[in-house]
Order: sequence, then structure tokens, then C-alpha cells
Amino acid sequence: MKISIFGLGYVGAVSLACLSRDGHDVIGVDIDRTKLDLIAAGKTPIVEEGMVDLMAGVAASGRVTVTTDAAEAVHGSEMSLVCVGTPSAENGSQDQGAMLRLAAEMGRALAVKTAPHVIVFRSTLVPGTVEDVLRPIIEQASGKRDGQDFFLCFQPEFLREGSSIRDYDKPPFTVVGANHDHPVERLQALFGHLPCKFLRTSVRSAEMMKYCCNNFHALKITFANETARLCGALGVDPFEVMDLVCQDTQLNISRAYLKPGFAFGGSCLPKDLRATAYLAKTRDVAIPMMASILASNREHLDLALARIVKAGKRKIGFIGLSFKTGTDDLRESPLVTLAEQLIGKGYQIQVYDPEVHLASLLGANKNFIAQHLPHIGEMVRADIAEVIANAEVLVLGSNSPAVIAAVARECRAEQMLLDLVKLDEPGVMRAQVQGLCW
Repeated sequence: MKISIFGLGYVGAVSLACLSRDGHDVIGVDIDRTKLDLIAAGKTPIVEEGMVDLMAGVAASGRVTVTTDAAEAVHGSEMSLVCVGTPSAENGSQDQGAMLRLAAEMGRALAVKTAPHVIVFRSTLVPGTVEDVLRPIIEQASGKRDGQDFFLCFQPEFLREGSSIRDYDKPPFTVVGANHDHPVERLQALFGHLPCKFLRTSVRSAEMMKYCCNNFHALKITFANETARLCGALGVDPFEVMDLVCQDTQLNISRAYLKPGFAFGGSCLPKDLRATAYLAKTRDVAIPMMASILASNREHLDLALARIVKAGKRKIGFIGLSFKTGTDDLRESPLVTLAEQLIGKGYQIQVYDPEVHLASLLGANKNFIAQHLPHIGEMVRADIAEVIANAEVLVLGSNSPAVIAAVARECRAEQMLLDLVKLDEPGVMRAQVQGLCW
């Protein structure tokens, strides 16, 4: 293909070298003349393993040209990869100045181009930027329409400095956010040979996924470092501990616990987080990230409370009360806390949970519910139909297929259903389904 690359920092320079190596004709575009002169001379503008030899080879191939002229690059290529920087502004927001100026330039270039052009944004962009900010600029400057005369899409990159050539050749996956088939087909032709999954999604999801990945990486590094600080104060080998943690690929290094849902609870996580925070405090060790987890969890619970209060209804039916479907464990269940708060605000509560039998509760579980919902016996019903019939708002906290089927059968159109389990088929409910944050 004939490809233009805008912005020749780490991502742009490595992409230029690797695409040219793979046989494509590449036009490199940058406002920094020094970078362009280095590439034209077969030298690398960045310090990166393998780039010296690679850049010398592609420059000698004759497949690389460079320019400062955006219009020249757009007219001389069928696809543009946009890799310009999006640094932080002083207030922490994303500085999109260079991106906005480039969008206007590309729009003016497209105004006089007859062939359809694909623009692939690879710079990290705040979700909504491509569709809400850049597309209007390009359409206004070009007088043309996205999806008809040109095609916009977003393809996040996963190149790490120091290993970017290896990462280019063996990425974790290729993700393309697009609204039309044509740019997806062209990118699949360009990157489909790489040994990874090729995934299509929405533009906004692709933009957000890039932030999510980087934030998750930062989270993992911070978790390991906070653990190491606490281990150091306790005389424990942090490398041995983290190596043991990583041996578990069923729960720890896995998809487990990475699906959005309601707040966590139960007999383990809350108490162990509190104990960890207290232990760190007694050793004068700061673990701000781990110490903030319970506060963040409480925010999720407060969101559910706010959803119910906003509905303006007083009769609430809880479908599920334990902290996890399939257990009768009520200890630190967020559903119990939610019910407790609603009762304190004067709401009328009825509860159905097929696993919770009050007479059989024992020990700490019995003591917990006696402390937090002392009159629970007056709220629990054995018949789910009775709870649904008497409710104006249903709080769905059980993902049991049998329970969900019963709710679908009994709920009414005038009821609101607060979905805390993420229903697979919300359309089967006659009630007005409202997700927690989905």
C-alpha cells in the first residue's frame, strides 16, 4: 500500500520503518525538519533497539520519502496513520492542539482529492475525540462526509519503548474501532498477517480501551510496589510473594473479577483490605492505592442508592440479598448495606433470596445480619411473586437463571428494575431495566 504517517516520534518512526520493511511505500510527515533529514539519510530519529540497522535498510530501499507538507502526503497515499503527540496540559487534560491543527490540514487536502482516503488515528485520544471533535473539523474543511468520501477509524498501538520493533511484530492483539467496513478491510490487509487476534469494535470503545490498558498497567506496577514496601517492613521477600501470586492463572492472572458489576462484599475481601491497611499503618508504610479500594467500592454502592432514590418510588423489592449468588453468606453483602440505607431513609423493603433461610443462619453470618437488619424476618418472603407484586422498584442482585426467569415472568411495565448483575437479555423484562453503569 501507499501509506502516510503523521508524527515521527516513537510510534510513528517505528511504524514507518516496519511498514517499509514489509514492502509498503511510506511517506513520513513531521514539522521537525531534523527528524525528516535523519530518516532521509537512513538514520533513526529515536534511540531504540534495532532501529539503526532497520532505518538504514528501509532508506536504501527507496520506499521511504519524507515531507512537511500534509497535503502532499494525503494526495500521495491511500491511508494515513496519525501518530502525533497528545501530551498533558497543565491542568491534566489532554493537549490536542497539534491534533486539531492536523485535522484541519487533512480536511483541506481531502477537499481536492477524488479517491477515498482512510485516516487511522493511532495517538492516544480521550473517548469521543474522533467522532465528536475531529470528524466535524475534517468534514467542515473538506466539504465531504465520513463514511462516503473518506473514512475515519481508531487503532490503538501497544508499542513499549525499548522493545517497540518486537511489539510491532508480535502485538497482544490488533484492535480497530470503526463505523464502516472499508477501513477495517484495509487495516486487515495491512496488519492481518501479524500473529494475534484482529478485533473490530466501536470507535469510542477502542479509544477508551487504550486508556484502560495503560491504567491497568499502572495499577499492576503500583500494586506490586505497594506490596513490596509492606513486605520490606515485615521482613518478607516481595519477589517470592509476587511470584507465588502470579502462579495462579485461574483467579489472579486471568479474566476473573474483570467484569463490571456491583460492589464486592463477603467474609474475605473487606476484612483483609482493612487488616492490610492497618498493618501498613503500624509499620509506617504508605499504601495509598490499596487503602483506597474500600472507599472506591463504597462509591459503587452509593451509585446504586442514588439510582433508587432518583426513581422517586418508596416500595422496593430486593431479588437477592447475599453477597454472591448461590450462597447464603450475608456478611458485608453490599445488598444488605443497600437495604439498610434504604430502611434508614424510610423505604418499604421486601426481600426474596432462595438461598437465605433465616432459621439456618449460624455464627458470624447470623450475628452480622442481626446487627445490620435486625427486623429482616419481617422483610423476607418465600414467594418471589409476592415481592415483585408489592414492589415499585426491583433491585436485581441474583444472577440465578431460575430467578431471572421468574422476574421476567412476574414483573410489570410500570416497574423500574435496577440491574446489578448485567442481564444477558434485558429485553425479556417488561419492567424498565436500568443498569448500574451500563
